[in-house]
Formats: sequence, structure tokens, C-alpha cells
Amino acid sequence: MYAIIEACGRQYKVQEGETVYFEKLPEEEGKKVSFDKVVLLSDDKKIQVGNPYVAGVKVEGKVVSHGRGEKILVFKYKAKKNERKTRGHRQDYTKVEITSIKAKAEKAEKVEKTEKPAKAEKETK
Repeated sequence: MYAIIEACGRQYKVQEGETVYFEKLPEEEGKKVSFDKVVLLSDDKKIQVGNPYVAGVKVEGKVVSHGRGEKILVFKYKAKKNERKTRGHRQDYTKVEITSIKAKAEKAEKVEKTEKPAKAEKETK
């Protein structure tokens, strides 16, 4: 079973037991996190696609740690001007272990077929 969730302005494909790196979340290490914006849910038998989100589905996880990614170098250069700039950036992240994907069981509703009453014709005078 897997799900595609929306978090931190991006979409992530997650499975139970998997570790995912999100942009910095405000939760502390060891705390539980839940994501209710589930865009798609897939199990062995069927796929549910939300409009925009799948109702009644929640993905839960546990914050493992916070950290910073590798440095990305940005080099700007203008030819014949002796202009060179080097900048670096390290993105903050939160490491989350997905503990469960919970979906509410769908209740099968019985729809009884009833005969529609005949429409009364309008009398014209």
C-alpha cells in the first residue's frame, strides 16, 4: 500500500516503514506527525484518486531528526567584465519515518430502487 501526500508545497510518495525527507517541519524530534492531504491512495486491489484530496485517509509518521542538506554552489559569471560571484545554500530538512497509512472503511450503502411517481400533466384552459 502506498499513498501520495501533499506537504510543504510538494507531493511525496510514501509507504509504511519508509523514511522521507521533508522541508523543515516545526515539530520536535520524537513527536508524531499526521498528514491528511492525501492526493492518491493505492492498495493491492484498487486506486483512489482525490478531488482534490481523498476523504477519510490519514498518513501518520514520527519525526526522527532535523538536519541540513549538502551545500549547493551557485556561480555567477559575466564575460569580459571581471565579475564573478560564488554563493552557497544548504536546505533545512526534517527526517520522518512513516508509521501508518489509515483509511476509513467504506460503508456499503444499500440503494433501494423506488418507482418515480408519474408527473401530473398541466391542464391548459
